[in-house]
Amino acid sequence: MSKSTEAIVEFLKRFTAAMGIDTPIDVEETSDGARFNLSGADAEILVRRRGEPLKALQHIVDVAYGRAFDDDRRVFIDALGYRKGKDLELRQMAKFMAEKAKQTGADQQLGPLNPYERRIVHMAVAEVPGVTTESIGDAFSKTVLIQPRK
Repeated sequence: MSKSTEAIVEFLKRFTAAMGIDTPIDVEETSDGARFNLSGADAEILVRRRGEPLKALQHIVDVAYGRAFDDDRRVFIDALGYRKGKDLELRQMAKFMAEKAKQTGADQQLGPLNPYERRIVHMAVAEVPGVTTESIGDAFSKTVLIQPRK
């Protein structure tokens, strides 16, 4: 485990202890970063209200450790596999919308999405030939426009 990874685990342990929850933290190294999955019964509090507490924790970790790795790898915080499941759903929806745009010739929209979610959509649609994506809007949450290639 790298020093950066150890620092993030230590931060998460202190953070969850301050919240009064006891949760094991598993680290999974991935090609695009490291995923820190909090598990156990107490971790359920992080996925309440559509995962808003988990999103807040992700934001805090991003601010504190967003550049923890020397390369372009990222830090992902998950609880009970919640984000992993949501990411898979979003990828499937993006591919479905891309196929629909291709078949109908009509633009499709997904959103509003935060930067992390937009990245997932752009990467998923990139796997579908004949369509392009573009983020539209001027706020933190933007819409992804999926268009058939002309």
